[in-house]
Amino acid sequence: MKKKTTAASAYAAAGVDIDTKMQVLRQAKKSIRRTFTKGVVGDIGSFGGLFQSPGKKHLLVSSTDGVGTKLKVAQMAGRHDTVGQDIVNHCVNDILVQGAEPLFFLDYIGASKMDAAVLGQVIEGLCKACRENGCALIGGETAEMPGSYPPGEYDLVGTIVGAVSWKQVITGAGIRPEDVLIGLPSSGLHTNGYSLARKVVFETAGLAPDARFPGLRKSVADVLLAVHRSYLKPVRALMRRMKIRGMVHITGGGFPDNIVRILPKNTCAVVDRGTWAVPPLFRFIQQKGEVSRDEMYRVFNMGIGFVIVVREERVVEALEVLKGAGEKPVVIGWIERGAPGVRMVN
Repeated sequence: MKKKTTAASAYAAAGVDIDTKMQVLRQAKKSIRRTFTKGVVGDIGSFGGLFQSPGKKHLLVSSTDGVGTKLKVAQMAGRHDTVGQDIVNHCVNDILVQGAEPLFFLDYIGASKMDAAVLGQVIEGLCKACRENGCALIGGETAEMPGSYPPGEYDLVGTIVGAVSWKQVITGAGIRPEDVLIGLPSSGLHTNGYSLARKVVFETAGLAPDARFPGLRKSVADVLLAVHRSYLKPVRALMRRMKIRGMVHITGGGFPDNIVRILPKNTCAVVDRGTWAVPPLFRFIQQKGEVSRDEMYRVFNMGIGFVIVVREERVVEALEVLKGAGEKPVVIGWIERGAPGVRMVN
């Protein structure tokens, strides 16, 4: 007698293993619940994540982004514990520029076929970063779609929602000539420029993930998978002390395409490239890939991942506060009159 095929086994035969996904999610629930803050309503498993509104005096601020082709490096290295942290911290920084505190986070993980071990590592990374940023991971979507992705690969996207009071929202509208730009160090490439970086490192230079990165005491995988850092804690400390004119997260588009986004009419930002030491990773990519200097600053953060604009008379105080929060801030430029844009000097 022919064995009857159940709906579940037919779906598995078609390439979608629901049982594996549910098993991983059940195992992850305990870790996910540890990210819950007092605003969370309900539990994991609902169609939508519920979060109590902070009130009419606040604005909710949201952002969605992805990890991009950094995931290909994770796949090559067989390490997936950092990419979850990358996407959370990236999104935290995106809403931080408007002065928002993170409230909750939702993720999307898509693959042709889920690998339980890989999925578990990604989720743990999400949870780790959410805990560190005081952000609740309240939901998301894990989608198995046979044929949609190359074998062994997956996509990771995240959405964050935060809040800021109407009185504290930062838009850049208050930026004026003679204001000063303060840069905060990046932890590496963060989550941008990986298509170019992979081409140079793996194809042009012929390096393997476990090889030692030239000039550094770390492997190629360690350098390229360095976690995209969060700037929440030092910026929060500075916001408690003074009114910040504007902030910029240096992501896709580098300096020219990101700083211009906060500039009011008739103001231009001048960035002095000689004020900080460019890390070896970026110098290697530029030299080995024969990339022009202008393109490097358009694609990568070049060692500065976040920019804060403050009044000239508050610069010394701002630097002291940031140093007290464990940062290594550096004055990297200023604001002057002119058409909105970014002028790179030195």
